[in-house]
Amino acid sequence: YLESVTPIVLENKSTGKEQTNSADFNQDTQLKRGDFRLGSYEWGVTYAAMLAAAEVTGDKRYEDYVYRRFSFLAESYPVFRQLYNDYGSTIDPQIRQIVNPRALDDAGAVCAAMIKATRKNPELKLTSLIDNYMNFIRYDEHRLYDGTFARKRPQLNTVWLDDMFMSIPALVQMGKLTGENKYFDEAMRQINLFSDKMFVPEKGLFRHGWVESMKVHPSFFWGRANGWALLALTETLDALPDSHPQKEKVLELLKSHINGLVPLQSGEGFWHQLIDKNDSYPETSATAIYVYCIAHAINKGWVDAAAFGPAAILGWNAVSTKINAQGQVEGTCVGTAMA
Repeated sequence: YLESVTPIVLENKSTGKEQTNSADFNQDTQLKRGDFRLGSYEWGVTYAAMLAAAEVTGDKRYEDYVYRRFSFLAESYPVFRQLYNDYGSTIDPQIRQIVNPRALDDAGAVCAAMIKATRKNPELKLTSLIDNYMNFIRYDEHRLYDGTFARKRPQLNTVWLDDMFMSIPALVQMGKLTGENKYFDEAMRQINLFSDKMFVPEKGLFRHGWVESMKVHPSFFWGRANGWALLALTETLDALPDSHPQKEKVLELLKSHINGLVPLQSGEGFWHQLIDKNDSYPETSATAIYVYCIAHAINKGWVDAAAFGPAAILGWNAVSTKINAQGQVEGTCVGTAMA
């Protein structure tokens, strides 16, 4: 299914004709439309998942899927850059998102996946793309005065929990790629800044948003945002050197989060859209992320298998009921704002 709905083709949006000759590229050149966007944050997660699936199963089709699309983007990047130089933001939004990211959603997840792919296959020649994304993350993304990654919506200086995942895994992967501790240190700084503002210890959950101008912060515990936070911690523990002085702190935060999540799992195995609200609907993507992170934590010896294994298995069985005959995953919340 994914192979069929994510074409790796440039086309003319007016005529629909495929374009292969750079002399024909112009303001109407776009990435051919499929069900998903090749440079989106959700596809950054998918690429990383494909690489993990290839490693676990030994089935090379998964990594081939990633390598073909990353090779296409790497080969097209000079063309994308020229189109942006010539036409600015009027070009295809997908191309603009790759060349000129404007938010961590545009950069972090894809960057992390590209670094993982590069570490496995250096022949991919993704350096220009990785450096472009990383420069945005480190230097261009909006921050609070204390350095926390933030957004200017819905109010100025709002911290979104999603941005833990849209930044931290890319930073720790860059640390793995380069061996430079500055990337690990920045990742740890962000974990501390986010958790200080957004982790609610008595619940073992993260609130979705924190607004600098508010004295009482909106404490809504959105399922997928908590998934992004848990996945960011998992990715950090995988990449952070054992010698790093704050690794144990990350592990304790991960354990506290898992301890908060597991009692709120429904009897069917799903977690709810709002985790602590049983009258909100069961949601697939959050459940899938929790299952992965809990199972991974068990396999790594970070948490106890006897205590948490049943939750992971129950959740896996629940998610497996949401794959339809076409190969689509059902029951997933749309991208949502803080309301």
